[in-house]
Amino acid sequence: MKSVSDFPHEIIEEENVWIPVGDGLKLAARIWRPKDSGDDPVPVILEYIPYRKRFGSTVRDEITHKYLAGHGYACVRLDIRGSGESEGVLTDEYLQSELDDGVAAIHWLAEQDWCDGNVGMMGISWGGFNGLMIAAMQPEPLKAIVTVCSSDDRYADDIHHMGGTLLGDNLSWAGVMFSYNTMPPDPALVGDRWKDMWMERLKGSGLWLKTWLQHQRRDSYWRHGSVSEHYGDIKIPVFAVSGWADGYTNTVFRLMENLDVPRKGLVGPWGHTYPHIGSPGPAIDFLGELLDWWDHWLKGKDRGMDDENMLCAYMQDSAPPNPQYKYRKGRWVVEAEWPSPDIEPRAYTFGTGRHLIAENSGEETGEVGMKVQSPVTLGLFAGKWCSYANGPDLAGDQRSEDGGGLIFQTHELEEDVEILGQPVVELELESDQPLAMVAVRLSDFLPDHQITRVTYGMLNLTHRDSRQHPELLEPGKRYRVKVPLNHIAQRFEKGHRIRVSVSTVYWPMAWTPPESTKLTVYTGKSRIILPCRTKNIGGEEEASFDPPVCAHPPSTTVYEPGAHRWLVHRDLADQRSELEVIDDRGLFRFDDIDLTVGTHAVEKYSAVTGDFTSVRGTTEWIRTLQRDDWKIKTRTYTCLTSDANNFYIRAELDAYEGDTRVCCFSWDETIPRDHI
Repeated sequence: MKSVSDFPHEIIEEENVWIPVGDGLKLAARIWRPKDSGDDPVPVILEYIPYRKRFGSTVRDEITHKYLAGHGYACVRLDIRGSGESEGVLTDEYLQSELDDGVAAIHWLAEQDWCDGNVGMMGISWGGFNGLMIAAMQPEPLKAIVTVCSSDDRYADDIHHMGGTLLGDNLSWAGVMFSYNTMPPDPALVGDRWKDMWMERLKGSGLWLKTWLQHQRRDSYWRHGSVSEHYGDIKIPVFAVSGWADGYTNTVFRLMENLDVPRKGLVGPWGHTYPHIGSPGPAIDFLGELLDWWDHWLKGKDRGMDDENMLCAYMQDSAPPNPQYKYRKGRWVVEAEWPSPDIEPRAYTFGTGRHLIAENSGEETGEVGMKVQSPVTLGLFAGKWCSYANGPDLAGDQRSEDGGGLIFQTHELEEDVEILGQPVVELELESDQPLAMVAVRLSDFLPDHQITRVTYGMLNLTHRDSRQHPELLEPGKRYRVKVPLNHIAQRFEKGHRIRVSVSTVYWPMAWTPPESTKLTVYTGKSRIILPCRTKNIGGEEEASFDPPVCAHPPSTTVYEPGAHRWLVHRDLADQRSELEVIDDRGLFRFDDIDLTVGTHAVEKYSAVTGDFTSVRGTTEWIRTLQRDDWKIKTRTYTCLTSDANNFYIRAELDAYEGDTRVCCFSWDETIPRDHI
């Protein structure tokens, strides 16, 4: 990525600006804007997240917002209440008070003499969520949003659940926020009150994992903030973006289908990251795309948005399995509308002999009940639900997983097949237990027998009819269920095979059922429906992007480099298998503010062969901040286990000022399982 400093507008930076919101609180903002904006007001672009503008998202903020400001916008990075220097306490995600604060901030910004009254919101992940939710609240100054890697449905497509299963990333994310919430404001900005603010956060933020586990079905807790409940409340243009390696891809397609406003979607090969720093590559000039978007909707300049295709997607070529792709070969394709008339559903039936048989091919399928009972450790090579692509967190060779599943595959393809959209698997099955799950993987079987996972889906079978009102299965009774897989664009090459794998476990991607379950899947009655693209198969690119450009990052001094490792350990003596995830952000100093930041995290997920009550997940985070004699250190630890009836949480928090421990809390919680 090329960084530049020569912009059309000279910019000024306001390091810490107080914005009044609800409850008498003030939120802390960092603002970049054109130097002459006091005389010639400009639109505002707001990013509203809890990740600490001072040291958390600083690098990304500077390369992004300085660039946009240099092209004629006032860019505002606002920390949510209780985060960074913002006052108050952060006690959960997307509370109504948080959304109300965002609306208040938008009105305040629109009234500043350097703002022309027009505001846009952009953000990735939490910031993308907030853009959608606040757009649905319809504050008058908000004219358009860009939502990246976000969700319109907090239960169906967020880091907590998938298909009614409990995601392992629910624990992982709880560990991230548990740690973030222990961080104090910077005394250089808030003065002597920093410690009182810090103590208030340490004592008041709470154990979010407990709250989340108390809502194991799609109740009002998750419906709050899910704009899928009321798409029609969004009245402004929406630019929705994600990546095939991200956990939030499905949202882009639902927004394109269900919104009734000017909208466009962009999906690349990336993980959970902005496309100008996108990995796996190719990264693109996303900031240039943003400038066109904002110029059109905030400045009224015609940038051709009214004539653009609704969807641009990266059609991935076949590739060997790699948990750490740096680049995915493929090409950009476009669709004028979504759903597209160029997508044709093609069904492949599960046949005897474990074949996938194209419907209307004349080949016999037969009806046979085939059984699958997966080991508790199936899934250790599945990668992360929401890949950040900054370590080996993508799926590995599926031969490591498919041995514990039920497999169906086509003959060698006689021509290329391209899919774009959401594959759906329909299963006719029965279970020997009242509570069971199913995981389905769609893979590319290469000629050398390597197997690359293309996409996947999971379903808690008690949620087969309702996410809000799950019902236990009747053992031995046949059910017909649908398992939607994540949207994807993929080319299966001639000579390859298409494989579907079915398993009863996908640990630690999803928490396991309380007991080992055996499913009987009926051939002839079960099938996969692929969204096959019918035009330009293997043809030329239909869109192109320039290489990424950004502003210069802040000056830093690295003392200890970071490291990201995924390790699978197996102790053959006690039959314990463990996935260890090391997320070491290193130790470095932001030179301009003389602040040294250190972050180190380790997550572990383990299980004992044959024992479904042995699954165990732990997260440990250590964070440090230092400037001269001011030194802060916090440690958070969370352990989640379960038996047939309950989840058990054990958590610890320790905070140090210098060498003195100033805070110590522990939790020991029991939460009943609810159809999970």
